Amino acid sequence: MTGLNTAALVDELVSKALQLGVFEKVNTHEPKSQPGPGMTAAIWVDRVQPFQQGSGLNATSALVLFMFRIYQSAFSEPQDAIDPRVLQATDTLLEKYSGNFTLGGQVREVDLLGEAGTPLSSQAGWLNLDGKIFRVMDVFVPVIISDVWSQNA
Repeated sequence: MTGLNTAALVDELVSKALQLGVFEKVNTHEPKSQPGPGMTAAIWVDRVQPFQQGSGLNATSALVLFMFRIYQSAFSEPQDAIDPRVLQATDTLLEKYSGNFTLGGQVREVDLLGEAGTPLSSQAGWLNLDGKIFRVMDVFVPVIISDVWSQNA
């Protein structure tokens, strides 16, 4: 068993996002203060749990749900372009993760359709950071990793 191989997995998710060319930067933590200018993204782990359907008698597979948040200032100009830009970045990101189903062999699969519960999906919202308002899109990236933990007694 290799465990989650966290560093390589996060590096692969960030690498795929940066290849899109739509983000000024991609943080590997949830920001506590406002991001810089332009479209920014951040990724962090939301949940880790066993994946029952993929586990056996010797090893437990895991579901790791990543939160990928896209940030765009709510005062960007033109105002009418904010949602379309955020939606385009979301669409491009979803396409990238769908097309790189195993994230370069790091995972069994990106759970596109929600086999483990949460599908690859997104939810729009607004966020106030340091008194500045951002249009955000939370992208849920569930990945399933085979044989993560040994079941030895």
